Amino acid sequence: MKCYDEEIFGPVLVVSRVHSYDEGMRMINDNPFGNGTAIFTRDGGVARQFQFDVQVGMVGVNVPIPVPVSYYSFGGWKASLFGDQHMYGPEGINFYTRGKVVTSRWPDPRTSSVNLGFPQNR
Repeated sequence: MKCYDEEIFGPVLVVSRVHSYDEGMRMINDNPFGNGTAIFTRDGGVARQFQFDVQVGMVGVNVPIPVPVSYYSFGGWKASLFGDQHMYGPEGINFYTRGKVVTSRWPDPRTSSVNLGFPQNR
């Protein structure tokens, strides 16, 4: 699909099924863009391995791709980064480093409902 081959920004969800962890990791890491990705799992070991193996700038674990606060730069790695530095944050100072933001959440396994933890107005 065109939305997989070109980096677009908008309300688009792409779901790609793979047969193994390794196939999924190759699909993500071989893509020329590296903005963000997420994994949904109850296996802490798989989640931990994923955050180290994946080559993107923003990683969500049991949350959608997290939109960072201002002290974390928005953007990814590879062709997702335009210019030499990210827009804000410590990466503007730490020019020769590559940060990775990992946000994770572990829901109660006794529940089967999906709750992504977004704030609600009360």
